[in-house]
Amino acid sequence: MCKPGEETKSEEQSTTDELESSINYRFVNRQLLAEALTHRSYVNERRGHERVQDNERLEFFGDAVLGLLVGKMLFTRFPESREGVLARMKASLVDEETLAGLAAAMGLGRHLRLGRGEERSGGRERRSLLANTYEALLAAVYLDGGSEPAERIVERDFAPLLAGIASGASGRDFKTDFQEAAQSRFGTAPTYALIATDGPPHDRRFTVAAFVGSEQMGEGSGRSKKEAEQAAARECLARLAGGVGAEG
Repeated sequence: MCKPGEETKSEEQSTTDELESSINYRFVNRQLLAEALTHRSYVNERRGHERVQDNERLEFFGDAVLGLLVGKMLFTRFPESREGVLARMKASLVDEETLAGLAAAMGLGRHLRLGRGEERSGGRERRSLLANTYEALLAAVYLDGGSEPAERIVERDFAPLLAGIASGASGRDFKTDFQEAAQSRFGTAPTYALIATDGPPHDRRFTVAAFVGSEQMGEGSGRSKKEAEQAAARECLARLAGGVGAEG
């Protein structure tokens, strides 16, 4: 007869086996995997009952690991590109939207350990949470198995995106493109305004609105004001491409 909790552990093992298959890596230290998948809301609900570590430290380290490995890919594959171009390419590859998309593609949301409130509010589909967990998982792989398996994951996930960068679809300076488009169409340069700042000190999210005259043309979020402005400008360009213009 099963002891209380054994069935739950078996089910959890089954889902993590599925995740390990999807990333083609088997953890030696399974506690690292559990930590990577644990949101702070889960820890808060169990405080005083069991010792559980959330994934925020792994997320911090994973951000650095991801930056290093993506930077290495770009440095190797675009030997003629200068620093500024490489920096814009990297920024477009490791932004929240891209990481959340990769996390969703591997079904990462299904494997998260969330508190009840976070679960009810749709945490498994929240883009910032998915992006953070992708970084935490990458850090866990790196700490468990070294750089080689982490680099294989980055290569698999990001290599298909490099074609878009090479053709100019990504890595663009969206602010410059939008400024030129706004000057040409409306005779005035766009302006940007910070409208929200969310998240804890180590994981700030900035939201910026872009305006042409008094009309808001777009909105974007990112981990820095510059990243948020680029995201807002990208939305503005998409809006202009769809035939929507500012009044005036």
